[in-house]
This record gives sequence, C-alpha cells and structure tokens, in this order.
Amino acid sequence: MNTAYYLINTVFDLYLMVVLLRIWLQWVRADFYNPFSQFVVKATNPPLTPLRRLVPGFFGIDFAAVVLAVLVATSKLLLFKAMNLLYADWSTVVLVGLITVLKKAGVMLFWILIIRALMSWVSQGRSQIEYVLHQLTEPLLAPLRRIIPPMGGLDLSILVAFIALQALNWLMGDLIGPLWWQL
Repeated sequence: MNTAYYLINTVFDLYLMVVLLRIWLQWVRADFYNPFSQFVVKATNPPLTPLRRLVPGFFGIDFAAVVLAVLVATSKLLLFKAMNLLYADWSTVVLVGLITVLKKAGVMLFWILIIRALMSWVSQGRSQIEYVLHQLTEPLLAPLRRIIPPMGGLDLSILVAFIALQALNWLMGDLIGPLWWQL
C-alpha cells in the first residue's frame, strides 16, 4: 500500500506543479514561445480547453487553471479516501484540496528560487530555462531589491525571499495545525 501511495502522490503532485506553473506563467506574462513554457502549455491544454468554456478568466488570472489545480489536488485526496488511506469526511476533502494547492504553490516557489540561485552561479549565459525562471521570480525579487540592494556583488533578495517563505510556512503550520505538515 505504501508503494501505491507514493506513486499516486508523486504523479498527482507533479501534474499539480505543472498546472500551477501554467497559472504562474500566465500571471507574469512569461514568454510562451519558450520550449519550457510550451511543455507546460501542451501538458495542461487537454483538460483546460473544455474547462475554459465553463470557467472564464478575470483580472489576468486563468481561473479555469485554478479550478483544474484544485480538482487535481482534490482528486488525489479522493483517491486516497477510496483506498482507505485518508480518514476524513467528503466535505473536508475539498477544503484540504484547497490547502494542498496553497502548500504546493509555496513549495514550487521555493524550488524555483533554489534552481534560479544555483543557475546564477554556474550559468555562462542566458539559457532559455534561466530566462523563464527570471520572468517567474522577478516580480517577487524586484521589490526586495529596492529595499535591500546588492551588496558587494551579492544579491541577497533570494535569501530574504527564502526567509519570508519559511516564515509563511511556519505561520501556516501554526494556523492550520499538523495537517499543514502532512501535506
């Protein structure tokens, strides 16, 4: 049963990350002709195309993709409930699905910041993936750079973003409780 849990959790979480990337790429108006962006678009278009007929977008946010993200997270939890791996009532599953999307968005932001920081150390030039990572993280890091400018050639904005993300993670753990740490 542990193997099934691991495989289901991994597959659903990976696809949830791709859907969240789609939302994020659209929100920051990233280059959709980039090969990385094209992968995300092609992976999410099949379920999003019919969903867009039902759920319109507002204020530059693709709410059909947001609904898809919640559906993916909730489907994973419903599958766990059907396998008797999750002990919760049906109404709680949807709420936990929403919380899962929020947690996974923070985890994804953390890893994208890590990858961007590592690529900045070893990159010899602008690669296509580095360009997309720059487009994704710059709306978060630019305001931090206005407060804390680079010192001695070191950009501390990513460090400040890590500290803020970790503080938010702990705050959510305090507000939601042990469930937050299990997601």
